[in-house]
Amino acid sequence: MGCDGGTIPKRHELVKGPRKVEKVDKVAELVARWFYCALSQEKLRRPIVACELGRLYNKDAIIEYLLDKSPDKTPMESASHIKSIKNVTELQLVENPAWGGDKESIKGDKYDDLQAARFICPVVGLEMNGRHRFCFLRNCGCVFSERALKEIKAEVCHK
Repeated sequence: MGCDGGTIPKRHELVKGPRKVEKVDKVAELVARWFYCALSQEKLRRPIVACELGRLYNKDAIIEYLLDKSPDKTPMESASHIKSIKNVTELQLVENPAWGGDKESIKGDKYDDLQAARFICPVVGLEMNGRHRFCFLRNCGCVFSERALKEIKAEVCHK
């Protein structure tokens, strides 16, 4: 039964302290932000759009969200600022030639490298995996790394 004279409980055994706050895994957060749609939580697929906050969405998920006029529509926190399709910009992304991705086995018997990015910066060649900052131009939708925009020194698309 315990405490029958054979043991003397210590304070740490009797008093429960405050619970430790769980830390968010930074790698998992980056993967969620750069590989999945912020609205539907599905994998990003072309055409990809971005809002002024820098969140990435599948274009069809945004269109479905905007077309849903039902009164029981659940308000999506990640897209509450998007009122029309003009609030998002379709991105012109450059494929990473080193990315294996969905072309290989889909049976689940391979290792998915979550640090390998699907898209790269066309100027510098940095991978778009969350480790480097990326920017897009609102007028054309071209995506560059912040380092490339500093090198170019212009807000005009290089294309």
